[in-house]
Amino acid sequence: MLVDLRFDSGEVPLVTDLYELTMAASYFELGFNDRACFGMSARRLPLHRGFLVAAGLERLLEVLEHFRFEPSVIEYLDSLKLFSSRFLDYLGSLRFTGDIHAMPEGRLFFGQEPIIEVHASLIEAQLLETLVINQIGMASLIASKAARCVIAAHGKKLIDFGLRRSQGIDAGLIAARSSYLVGFDGTSNVLAGRRYTIPLYGTMAHSYIMAHDSERHAFEHFVSHFPNLSTLLVDTYDTVRGVENAAAVARTVQKEGFNLQGVRLDSGDLASLSRKARKILDDNDLKQTSIFASGNLNEYKIADLVGAGAPIDSFGIGTDLVVSADAPALDVAYKLNEYAGKPRLKTSEGKLTLPGRKQVFRAIGRDGGLAGDIIALADEDPGAVSKEFTYEVSDVVSLMSVQMKDGHRVMPRPTLLESRERFQQNLARLNLKCKELTAPAVYPVAYSHALEDMLMKQKHEAALCSAG
Repeated sequence: MLVDLRFDSGEVPLVTDLYELTMAASYFELGFNDRACFGMSARRLPLHRGFLVAAGLERLLEVLEHFRFEPSVIEYLDSLKLFSSRFLDYLGSLRFTGDIHAMPEGRLFFGQEPIIEVHASLIEAQLLETLVINQIGMASLIASKAARCVIAAHGKKLIDFGLRRSQGIDAGLIAARSSYLVGFDGTSNVLAGRRYTIPLYGTMAHSYIMAHDSERHAFEHFVSHFPNLSTLLVDTYDTVRGVENAAAVARTVQKEGFNLQGVRLDSGDLASLSRKARKILDDNDLKQTSIFASGNLNEYKIADLVGAGAPIDSFGIGTDLVVSADAPALDVAYKLNEYAGKPRLKTSEGKLTLPGRKQVFRAIGRDGGLAGDIIALADEDPGAVSKEFTYEVSDVVSLMSVQMKDGHRVMPRPTLLESRERFQQNLARLNLKCKELTAPAVYPVAYSHALEDMLMKQKHEAALCSAG
């Protein structure tokens, strides 16, 4: 029996917009299929963002290794009566045989910097546009939002609570994975826990309390069934009274050798209520029982609560995280930078692209911090580019590396924990002013002299092309 709530891996090539297929078909008929380079970058940072976090690459590479048009997919495309049998035969034998140059997951990046380049035949690279933007764009957007929550929390525990409000199942998985990558402690998403070995967390819903005739009985029943998962939701009726009921239950289970893990506040004035809850718990000799807060939280509210000294130990973040509510879209573009050995350039107003295959060089300052970046051409000498930084640096590193060659990975797949560690190291080296939540400093990004020269030349050639 077919169930619509599914995603068949054989359908991956159909995760595309129709015009990708019609362009590919036209390329095929014209014989346009020389080597191409497409690059993806964020045109600009969203409002209040001082940095972005690269994410989603590993999920993309996984599907590229097995990218193919299955017979059932070819049959569907044939039913559209748009494509020639020759083109469909070509798609039936197509595999991804190109190269992927990209920033690894967990690396910080900034506006206009390429985070991935696809080097492949024109048709192969064109067909990946939608998939690349969909996966890397969203994962990087959510990872960047989650990173701001990590900054705001100042070491407090953070849990992803967003699956039910995410924009679909895959979006929920991406949010759980991306948030864990940047330092969240776990997720409520059980499927994400299975797939990515992310620690699972959960409490209870108000319905559990309401299904009982007594709040205290509800607490007693839950703790008896899950003594090691005993965080009690205390705001169904009266929050202060709920904490008192939880404390009474906690004293009872202490006699049986168990400790109440925590109480959860989900509404109201969280700063005031957390102080009242802490006093009740402490007065009942429950100093080890933590306070967990949730309810429409985001980085700004967390920063306010932490700044006010609210005695909250952990935060559950849902809707605002998984839809990146204050910046729900990342303005990323996947554009042709080179074809048949020639640089290519788009000059549309407000959407200028950078021609040629590229590399990003990052300067490390004398203090070990991130000092600034230069977007350069891929074949430029790092030593020569390092001399273009206008300030003292201790080292210059290349940010993009070959991830796939001829359709195959060139290095072992990193674990999510390894990518998480890379992010933590990157964030620790970023200037504090660039981490501000509302008015971050602008991180310096410049073009190399060679890229500037190519850009000027290609603008001239584009003008000639536009003239006919």
